[in-house]
Amino acid sequence: MSVQFPTLRGKAWLLGDNISTDLLSPGPYVHAPNQERLRHVLEAVRPDFAPQVQSGDLVVAGRNFGCGSSRESAPQHLKDLGVAAVVAESFSRIFARNAIAIGLPVLTCAGVRQRVRDAEEIAVDVVSGAVVLSDGTALAAERIPSEMLTVLSNGGIVPMLRAIAQGHAPAAE
Repeated sequence: MSVQFPTLRGKAWLLGDNISTDLLSPGPYVHAPNQERLRHVLEAVRPDFAPQVQSGDLVVAGRNFGCGSSRESAPQHLKDLGVAAVVAESFSRIFARNAIAIGLPVLTCAGVRQRVRDAEEIAVDVVSGAVVLSDGTALAAERIPSEMLTVLSNGGIVPMLRAIAQGHAPAAE
């Protein structure tokens, strides 16, 4: 059985290299109420991000996205703000694992930072790894392993485990 996952379409928010978990989840706000925490996501590099990001938007970044500490809140903040996926040239391993665990797709795509324009409408096929630009050009991202696609298609580890505990088989590759 193949995993079903909709093609994601949205506005690209362009970021640079070395976007750390401290930028995604700033330390001074870690224990603040959720809405307060979310207002500060990426404010040091994109003050317009948190107030303007829309549900379904996509983050496109350079190398080493999610570097720094292993804050599980970093990918969660992006998801809570409505980000549908992150496409970057490379990811910190722990950030990528945390993102998949909470149901946020992350795709590694060489050269994507140079090819996508800020605010460009793009499409991402999470299963095939295709990143389609507004002019129809398709970039090939690394495919996500089937086990991770299963986690994503179930909304993350916790929803998948709940489904299993209730006797429902998770969607599988």
